[in-house]
Amino acid sequence: MISTLYALLFYIATIVLVVGVARRVWEYWRIPQPVKIALTPAPTTRSGVVVRMVREVVLFETLFKSNKWIWVFGWVFHFGLLLVLIRHLRYFTEPIWWWVSLLQSAGIYAGFAMFFGLIGLLIRRIVVNRVRYISAPSDYLMLLLLLGIGFSGLMLQYVVKTDIVMVKVFFLGLLRFDLQPLPTDIPVLVHLGLVVMLMIVFPISKLMHAPGVFLNPALTMVDNPREKRYVPSRANGQ
Repeated sequence: MISTLYALLFYIATIVLVVGVARRVWEYWRIPQPVKIALTPAPTTRSGVVVRMVREVVLFETLFKSNKWIWVFGWVFHFGLLLVLIRHLRYFTEPIWWWVSLLQSAGIYAGFAMFFGLIGLLIRRIVVNRVRYISAPSDYLMLLLLLGIGFSGLMLQYVVKTDIVMVKVFFLGLLRFDLQPLPTDIPVLVHLGLVVMLMIVFPISKLMHAPGVFLNPALTMVDNPREKRYVPSRANGQ
């Protein structure tokens, strides 16, 4: 009964996540861009924009220039999250891809990096007056939800063991529409329940900055208004 319930929850959450993110990205794409608003100093060529976006996505360049200590917490959290997500691919692949196996050990320690990075970002929202002033309850909720996922994941790794083979069989069964039993340990049910919650609220939260950064005209526009006249196209919502 629990396995069936969680299977339905994950199917529903996946549909909400995919459809919700796709819809929001389409909305971002259709927002009019009537003027050049590239964040200067900006590249004057398309290849320069590509290089800039790589620096922004990998190194968080804008945040680094804005605030160094916030950049440390933010970068540590996001890099840790990336390794954790890569490590979790082992539950959805059989055989496990070689590069996923290669990063398994790093993914374990990345869980701590992700958790402590989140702690730093939460303290920032509480301690820094100007950040606390503009913070909505949903901002704290997202941080607490991510902290709950990180903490419960570390608990499963180091404190309360569960049958990870059974967990993998369950998720491989979901991919094949073949329901398999899920461990009924409370920690694993809590961990997976929090993941379902995150998947559902993701499309309506500020976490949409993940795909949104690639559609941010301040970062993706070529700064060449003097060299080439800018005429908004229909693709930009005009």
